[in-house]
Amino acid sequence: MATTQTTISPHNQQPLITRTYPSNEQIDAAIKDASAAQKLWSRIPLDERIAIGRKFMDEIKNMSNDIPMELTLEMGRPVSQNAGEIRGLLQRADYMLSVASSCLADISLKDTDQPGFRRFIKRTPLGVVLIITPWNYPYLTSINSVLPAIVAGNAVLLKPSPQTPLTAERFALALTRAGVPPNVIQVVHMSPELTSYAVQHSDINFVSFTGSVQGGKAVARAAANGDGFPGVTLELGGKDPAYVRADADLNYTVPELVDGAFYNAGQSCCAVERIYVHEAAYDDFIAKYVDAVKKYQLGDPTLPETNLGPVVSLASAARIRKQVADAVEAGATPLIPEDIFPIARLGSTYVAPQVLVNVNHDMTIMVEETFGPVVGIQKVSSDEEAIKLMNDSPYGLTASVWTNAAAHPESEEAFSNMVDALETGTVFLNRCDSLDPALAWTGVKNSGRGISLSKYGYDQFTRAKSVHMKIQT
Repeated sequence: MATTQTTISPHNQQPLITRTYPSNEQIDAAIKDASAAQKLWSRIPLDERIAIGRKFMDEIKNMSNDIPMELTLEMGRPVSQNAGEIRGLLQRADYMLSVASSCLADISLKDTDQPGFRRFIKRTPLGVVLIITPWNYPYLTSINSVLPAIVAGNAVLLKPSPQTPLTAERFALALTRAGVPPNVIQVVHMSPELTSYAVQHSDINFVSFTGSVQGGKAVARAAANGDGFPGVTLELGGKDPAYVRADADLNYTVPELVDGAFYNAGQSCCAVERIYVHEAAYDDFIAKYVDAVKKYQLGDPTLPETNLGPVVSLASAARIRKQVADAVEAGATPLIPEDIFPIARLGSTYVAPQVLVNVNHDMTIMVEETFGPVVGIQKVSSDEEAIKLMNDSPYGLTASVWTNAAAHPESEEAFSNMVDALETGTVFLNRCDSLDPALAWTGVKNSGRGISLSKYGYDQFTRAKSVHMKIQT
């Protein structure tokens, strides 16, 4: 059994950093320390916990010059794009802190109290929360869970992906510098076996997991078979569709959907992975889309001019190439000549962006998550056909509809009808691959269960405690 993990930089395949795994006994001790610290932390007034959250934001800002290159070396995203993740972190933190007081306040029932009685519902912390984060957006996925959990009065064990260990360490450093006691936030680097051990620990009260469907199932099984009975929330994969209606403004829509599919080399749970285009707009859409994709600068992510970097690993690159090859063998047509991206070659992590047409739902490329710089585009003849195909998926994270509602008011009504019909956690109009912290982030089907962000994001880290008082006279 491995005792260490080593992070390999995607762009040059060189070792970057090694971390040593704890023993079972050390995990036991960390959980015990977290449990003891949480009891004290939960007594800190909420206003003070929120103020510490504000100081945490300042500490992250102080690190913002060092994070972009460090993150590029860990997971391969172009350095020019990493400041956006920090801006997103701060935006989400600001919103979640702004609603904390109202979300965590006691719920009074005095309007319906009978004389001599008082009733209210408290929101109390769960205890020790294990948060397991992925590598593709490590700061954004951490802020979704870590800050609300801590502000709600819990202690957190933060288990990062072995691809991005430094991000979790920076997160914890910023929190402790802001005033969070050390044992209230602890970073634990663990193998899959040790992670299962921690999930099953009797003193883990809740598990928040973001990652693959396979990983989510493993966490759910471990939680069900453990000594305790922890709650579990799972943010898993996606095969997110877009539908371009006949009246869509293609000069606006095409660049948005190119970015939605290829940003971060398509390595996002809510990346656009399949596009359905009304037959009336199809030819123009394809021509504009292919032209835009050909303009990407695929290359070394440490260089400022690069806007498309490598995928995270050799294994990921091989899996993506196989999906494309299988689709082509089954009749799909690739529209992007690979020779215009000479750095892309077999045996490397540099995968050329690809657009596939003549695709259908018998092909894996249209039904299974790709998590790479590839999109399939299929022609449809109606809204009804588009809805049927968009829902024909084991996933349900986001979906987007593109239509010129300003010029055609009836299109907004059509969109409203599609909102009810689409089986997803979020439906966008004329945008995609975007999170508004005021909106609940959630999925259906194999995209997971539970909610982060919005005013409902605190619910998973607290439990209701009812207080029923009879006032003696």
